[in-house]
Formats: sequence, C-alpha cells, structure tokens
Amino acid sequence: MNEPIQHYARIGIVHFMAYKACMGGDGPILETLEKIALDPYFQLVEVTQIHDAETRAQARALLTAAHMDIAFGAQPILLGGQWNVNSPDADHRKQAIDAVKGGIDQAEDLGAPGCALLSGADPGPEGREQGVDLLVDSLNQLCKFAGEKGMSIVLETFDRLLFGKNCLIGPNALAVEVSSRVRHQYPNFGLMLDLSHLPLQGETSDYALGLARDHLVHIHIGNCVMSNPDHPAYGDNHPRFGCEDGENDVPETVGFLRKLLDIGYLDPEKRPIVSFEVAPMEGESSEIIIANAKRTLDEAWAQV
Repeated sequence: MNEPIQHYARIGIVHFMAYKACMGGDGPILETLEKIALDPYFQLVEVTQIHDAETRAQARALLTAAHMDIAFGAQPILLGGQWNVNSPDADHRKQAIDAVKGGIDQAEDLGAPGCALLSGADPGPEGREQGVDLLVDSLNQLCKFAGEKGMSIVLETFDRLLFGKNCLIGPNALAVEVSSRVRHQYPNFGLMLDLSHLPLQGETSDYALGLARDHLVHIHIGNCVMSNPDHPAYGDNHPRFGCEDGENDVPETVGFLRKLLDIGYLDPEKRPIVSFEVAPMEGESSEIIIANAKRTLDEAWAQV
C-alpha cells in the first residue's frame, strides 16, 4: 500500500495496557496520556476508569486539545472487581452491570462514544446456554442505558483457556450469535476482535474476521504466548510483537490486515478503529514497546 494505514483506519493504543500503572484508575494518567498525545502516529487512545473527576476532566481537555478521539474500556473494571455479567447469581450480575454502567458514565465524562466490555467466566458446557441468555440480557440492559446517552456498547471476544481469561465469549461464532440477538433490539451494539486473542481461541484471521464481518466495530492488534508456560507473558498478556515464544509478528499482522481489507473493515470513508494492545514485560520500557508496535504495523502494511 502506498498510502499510510491511517488513511484507512484511526490508529489507536490501549493506554492502560501500555502504561499498566494506570489500569486501576490512578497512577501517572495525565503524564502518560500526554506522551501518547504528542505522537502524531495515533489518532485515538483507549482509556479506562479514572477515579478522580478532576483528572478525568483534565484528560478530556488534553486529548481534545491534541485532536484525538477517545474510546473507553470497562474490561479492567470487570476483571479487577472479578465481576461477571453472565453470572447465575442475580445479585452478583446486577452489581456487575452496575459496575459497567459506572464505566459508561465515566466514558461520557471523557467524551467517548461508547464502552467496551468482556463476558464473564465460562461456566462449562452444562451452564453455557443459561450463561448466553444471561449475557444477552445484561447486554440489552447496558445497550439501553448507553443508548439513552447516545452511546454504544462493544463486546470483546476472549479465550476459553485456563491459562488465559477463560470467558464465555469465547468462540467468535457464539459472539456473532449473541450480537445478532442483541442487535435485534439494540443497533448500538457490536463486536471487537483482537489479533492477540485469535491463537488463544484456536481461530485464524480468515475464519474469525470472515465470520464476524457484519458485526465488527472495533479491532485490537497484539501478541500472546501459548507454547511456554514459563514465559513471563504466558497466556493473554499482550507482549511485544516478535517476542520469544510469541504467536504474532509481521507475517500474522499482514494476514490480519489483508482480511480486514477484504471484508471492507479498513475503509477510507469510515476510518474505523485499529488499536495496539501491547504491554511491557518486566524490565521493558513502555515507549520501546509502543515503537515496536508501530514498526510492526508499518512493515506489515507495506506488504499488504
């Protein structure tokens, strides 16, 4: 491709993974957001909970001044609180839904147009049918709540592995089924797929993206480690591209981008979101990991 990928998508980065000290809602949020905002490679940044209202206001002002779009992820809220939006325990599920609603309120404060989340734990074969029904009900409630604010809800698909996140959603075929049910009533819903998760899901880019093409509204790219249990990033931990024992590097990114083009996701008219989700391992610099991701994407795009 002669044109930069930014012509086809808004390139973003998941702030709370690149700078994990900020994941809990505190830490050097403004300082690290400023580092991202100073980099014209990025048009978008994905943030999560920010406990202090004044810091949220300053973050919004900083990113507005930088002419950057904002996306919001409630995944750390759910994972950190061990909340399960498909729990069979009614009280727990209500609290999980309320936790995401709190994230939606923060997303609104920040100027984000929607909120992403993940499903809860996989209950096993015997509980999956009920779990899917409960998940659909929770998503319907969240879509109604978000829709009243003019906002959207995005479900990210994860793995079902004990050394990963072991989520109900899970396989992308089931994600599409859930999305079809929710969209029947709430069109402000869609799916997020992540290149990092495809090896953990046992799915190829061609299969997963082809299946989810009509439901895709958000994309993440990154890496994972599956083959070495002793690796510090074993499981769903988003190490740098090309790390030892990692599953994704330039060739896998090339295949992923080609399929995104093929299904019409990458589009100069729409310029949808493609965000890096990468995290430094111990002893690594966030800035070096971000530079690694940018080089990987540029090299892959040049081959598409």
